[in-house]
Amino acid sequence: MCELLAMSANIPTDIIFSFTGLAERGGVTGPHVDGWGITFYEGKGSRTFKDAAPSSRSQVARLIKSYPIKSEVVISHIRQASRGKVSLENTHPFTRELWGRYWTYAHNGQLTDYQQKFVTHRYQSVGETDSELAFCWLLESLVAKFGEREPADMRSVFQYIALLAAQIRELGIFNMILSDGRYLMSFCSNNLCYITRKAPFGKAKLIDTDVVIDFHQETTPNDIVTVVATRPLTDNEHWQRLQPGEWKLFCLGELICSGSTRELRPL
Repeated sequence: MCELLAMSANIPTDIIFSFTGLAERGGVTGPHVDGWGITFYEGKGSRTFKDAAPSSRSQVARLIKSYPIKSEVVISHIRQASRGKVSLENTHPFTRELWGRYWTYAHNGQLTDYQQKFVTHRYQSVGETDSELAFCWLLESLVAKFGEREPADMRSVFQYIALLAAQIRELGIFNMILSDGRYLMSFCSNNLCYITRKAPFGKAKLIDTDVVIDFHQETTPNDIVTVVATRPLTDNEHWQRLQPGEWKLFCLGELICSGSTRELRPL
């Protein structure tokens, strides 16, 4: 299995602390040695860094851990390959354009018997993974449902995405993070958690390496930052665990919508 990391913040914030912990799981404290990637949003633009090398030994990962790129939305992934060879094109996150915005996605899990379901025309896979094909199908389903122009009510879009994610989950394990640069959505199949940090801030200690940060010294009283991860990254904070089928939608660090696919009905 792979591991996911994402961030939503109300001001441009770096993710060095959390990424430092995640990177250790790519070959030191975890088996996820088949590549990694990270996407930072800046307004409607984004920058993505990927490497097929393990994150714990990657020179590119060292850059990310030392270069404080400020962003309001970040998505990252470390890979343990199950579908497709170890290569750059099979490395998450994946990005496609929809409604004039870059959508970014990463998946933790494995799907079976999916080829017949994920028939796509507008969006095509570049690599060989079940993850990328599921992303293409998901976006194509959004176009089929809502058309070529962005709907006014984006919450209804993400509610529909939750229904689509529940369908994908029937094919196997499907933990997902997804963003259009404004909203950050998480969908849980079996392992996903989050923490929202706001004033009063305190210290946090990483599980995977001996690093401690005092957020009180690094933030302002108005800052709000939510971090989503497959497993908790710190051992002295309370992380909220999502239940199977549960999804959360964040914007500017705040939880704005949530639900369970057991509660939803087709829109």
